[in-house]
Amino acid sequence: MEEKVGSWWDSLIKKAAYRGYPQAAVRLDTMEKVAPVFFRAMGGNPALGLRSTVGTEHQGRRSLLERIAGTNDRVELAWADDKSLFLPEQIDLFPDKSLNRKLYFWLLALSAEYVPELSDAKMDWLRTNQEATQRCLAAMPGLAQVYQELVAAYIPLRGSMGMMPAAQAVTEKAIREALEHPGQPLSATVNSLEGIMPVHLWSHPTPPSMPAVRRKDDDDETDAEATLHNQKESKKQRRYRAKQAEQDERKNGPLMIFRAESIFTWDNFVKVNRHDDDDELGDLRAADDMDELAIARDTKKRSSRLKLDLDLPANAYDDTPLGPGILLPEWNYKTQQLVADHCCVQPMLPKNSHPTELPERLQRSAHRLRRQFQALAPQRNRRFGQIDGMDLDLDRVVRFFTEVKSGKAESTGNFYLDTPRNERSLACLLLADVSLSTEAWVGKGQQASSVIDVVKDSLMLFAEALQASGDAFGLYGFSSLKRKQVRYLTLKGFDESYNEVTRGRIAALSPGFYTRMGAAIRQSTEILLKQPAHKRLLLLVTDGKPNDLDHYEGRYGVEDTRQAVLEARKAGLVPFCVTIDREAGEYLPHLFGTHHYVVVPDATRLPKVLTRLYSTLSQ
Repeated sequence: MEEKVGSWWDSLIKKAAYRGYPQAAVRLDTMEKVAPVFFRAMGGNPALGLRSTVGTEHQGRRSLLERIAGTNDRVELAWADDKSLFLPEQIDLFPDKSLNRKLYFWLLALSAEYVPELSDAKMDWLRTNQEATQRCLAAMPGLAQVYQELVAAYIPLRGSMGMMPAAQAVTEKAIREALEHPGQPLSATVNSLEGIMPVHLWSHPTPPSMPAVRRKDDDDETDAEATLHNQKESKKQRRYRAKQAEQDERKNGPLMIFRAESIFTWDNFVKVNRHDDDDELGDLRAADDMDELAIARDTKKRSSRLKLDLDLPANAYDDTPLGPGILLPEWNYKTQQLVADHCCVQPMLPKNSHPTELPERLQRSAHRLRRQFQALAPQRNRRFGQIDGMDLDLDRVVRFFTEVKSGKAESTGNFYLDTPRNERSLACLLLADVSLSTEAWVGKGQQASSVIDVVKDSLMLFAEALQASGDAFGLYGFSSLKRKQVRYLTLKGFDESYNEVTRGRIAALSPGFYTRMGAAIRQSTEILLKQPAHKRLLLLVTDGKPNDLDHYEGRYGVEDTRQAVLEARKAGLVPFCVTIDREAGEYLPHLFGTHHYVVVPDATRLPKVLTRLYSTLSQ
């Protein structure tokens, strides 16, 4: 009974002390489609992904009721790093839902102009936000009315300055002046933000950060190999302040026969000798209540440490290489230049491929696609009265001799009939991602199948359709294992016919390694540029972001892929991406452009989507 009454009291006191307006709340997930577009339109860095921020403690004054309830000690503010833009997961600051939505747009616009100062002084934070607001309003005058509405509704929420101590009242007055008149200098000097509530219309003064903690003798490539590969970033990513701690060098920690050691795991690093088989660390939600995590580097080598990595198979079991490797450049976004001969692309043929007939399960779909795509095949139109041609125009010949007999003949020489082919000059290269992640399964029950099987079915049906259309096409696959081993599989070259041999290569495909997408796109661009066609289409089929072991994770791989796509487009190609990654909407607009990609949430629909897409793009 005491627990139930306590829970009632806790719920009641927190509800009474809460300052927000839940009935007017706007969540970030309702903005995830329009927010990235608006941010880029405002001039923000298109490489930044959208994430929800985390509440951090503040030094502002709280009411007695809030202190009793233990609420309003944290605040969610906007901020950005070199990879992501962080916004509050929910805004319920105003009683008007439209104002809460406008606040999201204002924070997006301000983040596009905000440049944090290198100095840690609090005054720099206030001045930087004031200057960013001024630049934002100057660059986008249409936001002035929205900003004034937000300021007019926000300042009363900050409380009365008459109840504040003199020093805090001076600081609060300066903040309100900066909000109301961002273009005017402050009338007072701000020395401290102690007791001052944070400003929800500005960027975070000291955003959470996760600085790198490394040994001096670390090797970048070795560290990258030890990381867990292909983990998806959550849209609700938890952020912490980090501090570096010294490693506890004690050989034997305290021996505990109960599970209290999990209490220390989240706060202070303690080496504990465990003598049970349960490796759970307790409730992971304990970390959500912390703003600062201690990080230490263990310099001791342990025989129990496992290093997971992929290795190339032996030559007897590996795919068949085709000639020497091809050296290609790679884009370094940090130096903003191409690094010459940085990657080695190795053309290969799938191992153990045998001539294969079209699987029975695909024959019905293939027959339907062939009938549809035959309509795209070049048609012959008969032209009469030509100077030369393959056949005689009998009507004109008869008419001519009739006129000769009547003495009215006028020789024109146009006695031939020709049926020239109405050529459609188009070449398409389909590049399939066959990385290790394609080993995953999709679908349920008897309809379940691996991603690689779906990709193989898609390639076969795609080839059947294009064979009927008469367009030139090539099929290739790729995976990678660091920059010196980018494996480029030839399934059907442009100079080859689509037949049993080609289908055998497709059927022999198996999941490979990682996804060095930039090098594969550059090699595809070189192949496609050699084709004598007026329109060249480069289709990429993938299931995730570009990644590899040696620094190709994260923004490095994204920026290199984007540069490769820009190079292809500049060369006159039409690059387009088809992906089954549900989170691709966060990064593909930056890579391929807003209208040059499509997300297929249901991987089993990939064959249908691919052929329909080609029919549209080839018009």
